[in-house]
Amino acid sequence: MSYNAIKKTFDQGDGRMIEIETGKLAKQADGSVVVKMGDTMLLATVVSTRDAKEGIDFLPLSVDYQEKYASTGRIPGGFLRREARLSDYEVLISRLVDRALRPMFPDNYHADTQVMITLISADKNIMPDSLAGLAASAALAVSDIPFNGPISEVRVAKIDGQLVINPLMSDLERATLEFIVAGSMNDIGMVEGEASEISESEMIEAIEFAHKAIKIQVQAQIELAEMVGKTKKREYNHEPSNPELREQVFAATYDKVYAIAKLQLPKHERGDQFGAVLMDFIASLGEEIDNVTGFLAKKYFHDVQYDAIRNLVLDEGMRLDGRDVRTVRPIWSEVGYLPSAHGSAVFTRGETQSLTTVTLGAKSDEQMIDGAFINGYNKFLLHYNFPGFSTGEVRPNRGAGRREIGHGNLAMRSLKKVLPDSDLNPYTIRIVSDILESNGSSSMATVCAGTLALMDAGIKIKAPVSGIAMGLITDEKTGKYAILSDILGDEDHLGDMDFKVTGTEKGIVACQMDLKINGLRWEVLTAALNQAKEARLHILGEMKKTISASREDYKPHAPRIVTLRIDKEFIGAVIGPGGKIIQEMQRETGATISIEEVDNQGIVEIFADNKAAIDKAVSRIRAIAARPEVGEIYEGKVKSIMPFGAFVEIMPGKDGLLHISEIDWKRYETMDGIFKVGDEVRVKLLDIDKQGKLKLSRKALLPRPPRPDEKGAE
Repeated sequence: MSYNAIKKTFDQGDGRMIEIETGKLAKQADGSVVVKMGDTMLLATVVSTRDAKEGIDFLPLSVDYQEKYASTGRIPGGFLRREARLSDYEVLISRLVDRALRPMFPDNYHADTQVMITLISADKNIMPDSLAGLAASAALAVSDIPFNGPISEVRVAKIDGQLVINPLMSDLERATLEFIVAGSMNDIGMVEGEASEISESEMIEAIEFAHKAIKIQVQAQIELAEMVGKTKKREYNHEPSNPELREQVFAATYDKVYAIAKLQLPKHERGDQFGAVLMDFIASLGEEIDNVTGFLAKKYFHDVQYDAIRNLVLDEGMRLDGRDVRTVRPIWSEVGYLPSAHGSAVFTRGETQSLTTVTLGAKSDEQMIDGAFINGYNKFLLHYNFPGFSTGEVRPNRGAGRREIGHGNLAMRSLKKVLPDSDLNPYTIRIVSDILESNGSSSMATVCAGTLALMDAGIKIKAPVSGIAMGLITDEKTGKYAILSDILGDEDHLGDMDFKVTGTEKGIVACQMDLKINGLRWEVLTAALNQAKEARLHILGEMKKTISASREDYKPHAPRIVTLRIDKEFIGAVIGPGGKIIQEMQRETGATISIEEVDNQGIVEIFADNKAAIDKAVSRIRAIAARPEVGEIYEGKVKSIMPFGAFVEIMPGKDGLLHISEIDWKRYETMDGIFKVGDEVRVKLLDIDKQGKLKLSRKALLPRPPRPDEKGAE
């Protein structure tokens, strides 16, 4: 053989085996592995440049997850019939892996690094996203790229009351909680998922259960790296340093920054004053400073801000805007702000504001999902937009980026949990959140505004949902920590944790947590969750002052949907040959009509913006789907004439034979001149034979003439 593959196989913990193989595919990458579970196979590669670009003080990391259609035996849709840009689903998985990996690289490692994870074979029942983090970390583990891992990701779900790791897709429908959890051997680094109004203790139990499985996968990677001989990583020097300049920056600016932080200034004014302190310091260095000195001065000044703001919280319990750690910023909200929308709300919390709309659509408005692994239709959409003006910046509008997709997905998960069951909600629902101001947790503002807009639209949600972003500031040396409710943008940037929790009065429905520290204790996480509950309930109380329950009816200008159930055998009759009948009905009534077979019944949805159009369409469909009854009288129309009689349509698509002998009491020898096509004729249904043929009579509705012997008797 031309390759020297090395494999590590381990038990996931429930008898199912996972295999990691390296040395066979993609050997020119710095690291590559194939992770296999059942028939699902992921190829993960990582490449990192040897040197960093000048002036870079961050890690330029890109993570791309892509599913090949061939992995599921499908050909892509669309005109090109090939894999295109990443779908929202693939972007979300890429983000999950990115968020788990990024904190694990050394702070001073700034080389361009690219991780690619590709689904190359799929088992329809094994979800590949729960293996993507393992694959990416394993590729790093078998490379010489500096990395403080390994890490891994698993999906934890509670199914039929039991916690399960990486459940089968067919079982996930019954889950009451579902989280993707990432971590290292000692710590949890990322959590994201949804739940059915669970308690805080139930969530922590699930995270702890997931961490046990993560440890197994991390140990397997450590052993694989030893087998490959990649325990020693490459040497690098990506960050110049100047300890003397650092001391100079701290001495000259720390007290000034600390004093500004205590002034409780608005976001932009505070930023301007911080900027002025930096410019004054740089000016004090003289006019002839080199680029490296200028770069380092800015970097060290950022360290000053980091320390000063954190110390202000830990030492004095004071935050940048003057709040204590538990206080939520002032809230105001309004519903029905946009008169033409089907539902709308403005939600403002501090300097964060969302204008959110709800639009109600028909079945034809459903989103078609054409992915390699996930495909079908989606009738609930939530789109999140974050324009530059929301933070006072000039930024071109290039469409939704990964951040927008991720924030929108978190809000979508939250609100999806409280939508009415499908039989109570015939609409396709689209929510759009436009962020008009942003200073901390616009995704949570989207959840709150989305709840208000749904209630304004008259959607009977199961319960209102609110969301809160929590922060954490710790001092590893002293052990002191502070949990912050409703964090500002600066607190997110300078803190150790960004923890978003959404829920109803009963419990948690979604969460997203990112940790930037090592050694988060379970008691701190428990305290953060309990403090988040307190803040969520406060926000819910403020929202209820604006609207406490869904409106009794939809807006007058909102479209209406009527759902009919018809026997399966009439589906074809409603559609007609080549769609002729349904298209004709839509054209003549102005309604949009859709029909599908569900549980051996035809489910017909009639969508229109006025009652007259709906009533007309309902009448037409009921006529088509009605069953002829023997003995009933019908106003029919002659459809065709034969030598032996005429075929008369008594219902749409239902013709019966009016035999020549049943036209009148008198005898006709020929059909000539009796009827012409299109004539209306009143008939009675005499019989339906075993083949379903209808026997009609006009004669039965006419008075019988007296017989000749009856005339003589008179």
